Amino acid sequence: MKQLLIAFLFILPIMVSAQGYGDRKNEIESYKIAYLTQKLDLSAEEAKVFWPIYTDWQREQDELRKERSQKMISFRKITEIEELSDNQVQTLITNDFNMRQRELNLDRRYYSKLRENLPIKIVGKFYRAQEAFKRELLSKYRNSTKQQPN
Repeated sequence: MKQLLIAFLFILPIMVSAQGYGDRKNEIESYKIAYLTQKLDLSAEEAKVFWPIYTDWQREQDELRKERSQKMISFRKITEIEELSDNQVQTLITNDFNMRQRELNLDRRYYSKLRENLPIKIVGKFYRAQEAFKRELLSKYRNSTKQQPN
């Protein structure tokens, strides 16, 4: 067993490097989880309820983002709107509205799940912490780009 553990610890850095250095998404998500854990200060029982809901929500948001990204790739490839018919432009815009509505519906659904399972003050702290996290992340990004030489 000890040899298996040593082998795993030896292979782990190789596996991580194979996935690419600085996987930003995982780094940010880990930071966000730590941030939310600290800000929400959930009891053990609240954490058992909150984290599975949060994880499912993040998974569904990622799926929507991927879908939106794939649809936007085709829109970005269009060099001139003038080359499209009015119906094509209208379809592109309507598709964007539909995607945003799906994102809003997802947010409402998970808000309801949180509200049904946790005290409303915890839900409020969660939304406040999410907004504060976004501001902090943007601030860190701005500071890191200012420090890098051009």
